[in-house]
Amino acid sequence: MRLLKPLFITALFVALLTNCGSAPIISTPIENIDNTPLKESELTENEQKTWGHLDLVNDTIPGMSVDKAYNELLEGRKGKTVIVAVIDSGIDIEHEDLDGVIWTNLKEKPNNGKDDDKNGYVDDIHGWNFLGDAYNEQLEMTRILAENDSSNPDFMRAKEDYEKEYGQTLQVKQNIEGLMQQIPPAQELIRKHLGKEDYVKEDVIKIQTEDQGLLQAKNIQLFLYQQDLTYEKVKEAAEQYTEILNYHLSKDFKGRKTNDNINDLTDIGYGNNNVLPVKKSESHGTHVAGIIAAERNNGKGMKGVADNVKIMTLRVVPNGDEYDKDVALSIRYAVDNGAKVINGSFGKDFSPHSKWVRDAIAYAGEKDVVFVHAAGNDSKNIDKEPNYPNDNINNGPEVSNSYITVGALAPKYGSDMVARFSNYGKNNVDVFAPGARIYSTTPENEYDTKGGTSMAAPAVAGIAALIRSYYPKLSAAQVKEVILNSGLPIKSKVVVAGKPEDVRTFNEICKSGKIANAYNALVMASQMSR
Repeated sequence: MRLLKPLFITALFVALLTNCGSAPIISTPIENIDNTPLKESELTENEQKTWGHLDLVNDTIPGMSVDKAYNELLEGRKGKTVIVAVIDSGIDIEHEDLDGVIWTNLKEKPNNGKDDDKNGYVDDIHGWNFLGDAYNEQLEMTRILAENDSSNPDFMRAKEDYEKEYGQTLQVKQNIEGLMQQIPPAQELIRKHLGKEDYVKEDVIKIQTEDQGLLQAKNIQLFLYQQDLTYEKVKEAAEQYTEILNYHLSKDFKGRKTNDNINDLTDIGYGNNNVLPVKKSESHGTHVAGIIAAERNNGKGMKGVADNVKIMTLRVVPNGDEYDKDVALSIRYAVDNGAKVINGSFGKDFSPHSKWVRDAIAYAGEKDVVFVHAAGNDSKNIDKEPNYPNDNINNGPEVSNSYITVGALAPKYGSDMVARFSNYGKNNVDVFAPGARIYSTTPENEYDTKGGTSMAAPAVAGIAALIRSYYPKLSAAQVKEVILNSGLPIKSKVVVAGKPEDVRTFNEICKSGKIANAYNALVMASQMSR
């Protein structure tokens, strides 16, 4: 990570509660107590992999105090098993760190070709795959334009957004491909100048030359270091932008393979029971599942936020925009089959059947289910610009009292703690949680670091699962109340959307004005439960 600027923060302290000798709820610094410096050193390898579980007071890192909660509050205690539905891409249910925490539908007899539990889904042993064999898909705005119905109220907005995004995508792809062509000869020039194959950043910085070719090579390599890029990563980015043009923004591409009527919510049972990813690179769902519930005591890989969890796998999110029908039906499937927490790390700018999804969200709330959703990664204010799904229309009344929208934090306490990509909104974002550079599970027993509000939402879903496990008497609405009220209040101003000129208080970018904290949440849940 980049070093923090030499700023100073005030003292970190513990505010004691006088309630029955309960554990203290930690708080953020009160201004002007002293001049404790920010953490300026680089995170260690272990801190990089676990920062979301660390403690602000002890580690000067804006984690959720998960380790502190297990060490001081949960050690020796036995919780109740909680089913958490993960609505996402395919999940590697055979992963070494997930195979012990996957939900099994005991009402269904495996692979007998019958709908034993009469829920409309045949052999749904570990969940359901609403996408069937499909993987690549258009964006919703592309689907709207492909229908060529100018009477659609979203048509003109979709047309404007499409033309803008297509032009930008094409330009970025060309820039990336140009950079790809420059990297190999630049690196060869540096190797020849230094007289060695393997060089490091310090070697490049020390290069002094009048040769314009070598100077350009130095600048290219320093740019790669600055952006944490390698040739392989640049090549991968070029491939991703090619996919965007060929699939996401192609009006002629047809990704749907399930032969259902996409405009008929009663047409169910399509898809299949294979919840695995169709390819190794379909890793998003596996990463999200690990953040919530990767096995904590198997000595492998990493630890999820919550123990006592069974992950219900619902493959709904393709490489492109999800369909409203799939989202609505998957929420109802999760609720009807026993999930007490749902995680939705997906979202889009257009939603032709948004009412179907809102009705499903309301249904989850009525059935005492917590729904945690990612705020989105467009660096925008979602109070002003639409981001679906949501639990209201135009900032109006919310349809559920147990729906939580989560923004993303970066691993550095201070003015830059809000991830530059994270959406925000005083009305529509409830709380922030660790989301940048999160280490978790990926297919085929591997692990990787990814960033997004997609990673922040499952962190909060993990807290919700912990509360529901150890304090099962609390309702879904109470769980939301606990998570929002127990977070750490951030009093200082932060940079929003990665723009140094846009500095706001936390109360201006989310409803609670806080960052999620598992330790505090369990303390408050204990008090509320009594």
